[in-house]
Amino acid sequence: MCGQSSWCMCHNNMSAPLPAIVPAIRKATAAVIFLHGLGDTGHGWAEDLAGIRSAHIKYICPHALVMPVTLNMDVAMPSWFDIIGLSPDSHEDETGIKQAAESVKALIGQEVKNGIPSNRIILGEFSQGGALSLYTSLTTQQKLAGVTALSCWLPLWASFPRGPISGVNRDISILQCHGVLDPLVPLMFGSLTAERLKTLVNLANVTLKTYGGMIHSSCQQEMMDIKQFIDELLTPVD
Repeated sequence: MCGQSSWCMCHNNMSAPLPAIVPAIRKATAAVIFLHGLGDTGHGWAEDLAGIRSAHIKYICPHALVMPVTLNMDVAMPSWFDIIGLSPDSHEDETGIKQAAESVKALIGQEVKNGIPSNRIILGEFSQGGALSLYTSLTTQQKLAGVTALSCWLPLWASFPRGPISGVNRDISILQCHGVLDPLVPLMFGSLTAERLKTLVNLANVTLKTYGGMIHSSCQQEMMDIKQFIDELLTPVD
């Protein structure tokens, strides 16, 4: 069941379509904001999240703007920011990443205005959306409940300190999930990201789960692990 929100993801003077929403069955006391991967929309993930929903949680799946992507020969597609390459030393779209992070922070702020405290919000995401959510969670001054980072990497990693971050999310819980056979974002990227995250936040709160036989996609066991992670952090309050 997908609905619409009054909020839109806006940057570069353009507006993205309204997010796909899986509403809470009863009063929403927590939220999951889930960012899709390159070339996708939020609709598919909204359907997947509806299959693991909890009654008190609202699930918000925004859509990225359509823009040319350097990695894909400048073909225009939904993208949170430009991607130049997929190697650890590739040049990154720093301006685009930071602009997109501000849009995610604005969405978090909107949910706070709707009555859901930021520490009852989890950022969830896949691939490029995962990269954006990791960056946002480590740079925002909004205290979050956690992050699920699926088949992704930490962007602008060199911009972070060598030791723990000083922000409000230094104790944030992070669940990373990665397919062993991922050909697009290899498991090595996920492993390197996990090791880097453990230097930035409480290392006891960083978990990397891998899935044999899984490529750059999702699977039922991964979705069950995501549900367990969400339900443990966002327990009912009424």
